This record gives sequence, structure tokens and C-alpha cells, in this order.
Amino acid sequence: MVDSYDAFDEGEKSKTQIKRELQALVEMGERLTTLKPDTLAKLPLTDELRKALEEHKRHTANEAKRRHRSFIGKLMRDQDLDAINALLDQLDASSRQYNERFHNLERWRDRLIGGSDDVLEKFVQEYPDADRQQLRSQIRQAQHEAKTNKPPSAARKLFKYIRDLDETQRGLR
Repeated sequence: MVDSYDAFDEGEKSKTQIKRELQALVEMGERLTTLKPDTLAKLPLTDELRKALEEHKRHTANEAKRRHRSFIGKLMRDQDLDAINALLDQLDASSRQYNERFHNLERWRDRLIGGSDDVLEKFVQEYPDADRQQLRSQIRQAQHEAKTNKPPSAARKLFKYIRDLDETQRGLR
């Protein structure tokens, strides 16, 4: 009697493993269909896949959508999956990398509000596109709100500005 495990060499993949990998490509392709065109332009994709992603919006029938998702998954086989995954992880709010980046930006905001000019200088060195005057103004407003126990709307604006700078520097915008 032949054991079914002996039938596979260690280098071969099972049929189930191949199906899982193909399904993962289809799911990654679905995530690409939700991205904005500016973000897609930054990815190293083939022209055929770019065209298929644009056509995805035109399909309205469920079966047509399913077939087109499968087609996108097939085209994903020829892509640089590492670069695509790296960008998707930066955009995906549930990923560890996104959360670390978000917490780092929150720390910058807190240090700027509570800090001195040295902190501002360090921030400007890390983000050279930052507008010092706008930063100083937002920091003063946030400090004033904190002293008077008002809602932290200026701190939120400051965080949004910091996040926009970070995304621009990383090429996400």
C-alpha cells in the first residue's frame, strides 16, 4: 500500500496549497480594485493589469464580477508581489506596520505640543517639506486648547498635517 504522503516530493505543492495561493492572489487583486488611481500609479504593475483594474468598475452583474476578479487574480501571477504587499500593508489599518507608523505620528504630535524648539527642529529635519510657520501656529493653538480644557481640535489638525507630510514623504499621496 502506498502512503499518500510519499507520493509528493518535498518540492511539490499539494493541489490544496496551489488553490490557496491562487485565492490569495485573487484577494490581493480585489484589494487593488479599491485603491485610488494615484496610489495604483505608484505600484509596479503591468499595463494589462492596470487596464483590468480600470475595467473592474464597469462590471455590474455578479457572475461578470466574479469572472473578472478571477482574471485579475490570474494577472497577479506576473507581478512584483512583495512591492504590492508592502504598499497594501502601509494602507491597511489592521496591519502592524500601519499601526506602528500611526503611533509614531501620534508621538510626534505629543512631543511637538509639549516640547520646545529643539523638537520642532528635529521634526523639520525628518520632514523637510514641513512649513515651520504653519506648524508653530498649530502647536500654539493646541497648547492654548490644552491649557483652557477645550476640545483638542487644533491637536487633531496638527496630527492630520503631520500624517499628510508623512504620506507625501513615503509616496502614498
